[in-house]
Amino acid sequence: MCLQIDAVDFTDLAEHAGPGDDTVFVAVRAGHATGWYGPLAAEVARCAHAMAPALLGSDATDHDNLHEHLVRIAPQARAGSWAVGALDCAAWDLHARTEDRPVAALLTRTRHMRQIRAYSSWLSRDLAHPGATDLVPQIAAQGWAFTKWSLRHQPGTRGGALAHQLHAAASVEPVAVDAVGTWPATLRAEFAAAADRAALVWLEDPAPTHDPGLYRPLGGLPLAIGERLTLHDDISAVLAAIQPAVLTLDVVGCGGITAAQRILEGTSTPVYPHGRSLQPALHLAAAHPHRVPAVEYRQQWEPGRQHLYASPVEPHAGSLPLPAVPGLGATPRSCPC
Repeated sequence: MCLQIDAVDFTDLAEHAGPGDDTVFVAVRAGHATGWYGPLAAEVARCAHAMAPALLGSDATDHDNLHEHLVRIAPQARAGSWAVGALDCAAWDLHARTEDRPVAALLTRTRHMRQIRAYSSWLSRDLAHPGATDLVPQIAAQGWAFTKWSLRHQPGTRGGALAHQLHAAASVEPVAVDAVGTWPATLRAEFAAAADRAALVWLEDPAPTHDPGLYRPLGGLPLAIGERLTLHDDISAVLAAIQPAVLTLDVVGCGGITAAQRILEGTSTPVYPHGRSLQPALHLAAAHPHRVPAVEYRQQWEPGRQHLYASPVEPHAGSLPLPAVPGLGATPRSCPC
């Protein structure tokens, strides 16, 4: 089967979104069939719009060649990697919708999962804030694989204090914490010396870059990195140098489903996909449950993003359903589909 792409369009659902939300969707068309992906940030949408003419005439089912073509013409900037990922995901959606199957069914030769485990991410809640530790057991009781909270550096923060907050939060079960790249060198060293490793699922992005030297003081702690990695990074080399416990790549940001599949094939580190690209992450997890144990559900932002889809998904008892429609389930609401 050949699906020759003959048009690429964009639509903006700003009227359905909140201030600052991503709102642009891209549509890749072949005859009367359409594949969608979104929402995209404005900068990514502009980049994808500039690249879109290069897709015309390409076969949407030839994902490897299509992806290589997109990579050749993409800007080296971070937005270029995201634009490649968005166009790649739209092509997968087109392919799967034409075959009346979910994308997960195209990604595996075995039966795919229908329910995907998720962890509850609360980056709007910092464990240093009063009352935050009291909320942890309430959320943990809802059945999630585990919970994740922010633990940012603040002026005057000491590593021992952060370790104490971690221990207080993990009174019911271990928690994951995200430093959002804010920890200076002294704080990283102090935390490593004081932290109770048994209280920690993982420590995510304690440093602002993936320079291996920044992670040496944290040896022995379960580390998570990856959401900022793009198709321009040598991910195998980064993993070998830092040796994280898990990889939290963004399925769209790393270059799309095609790129994510290659990463799974070329590495052995467990993957917990970043929640900003939840729809393709669900399909990757459904197809590869032994490599992708759970996906991130971002409590602050995801309900609003799901409001933009024609077929939204909602968590139940710590799991998310695979969208019950062909394709990715990324078709925007109120569109001519």
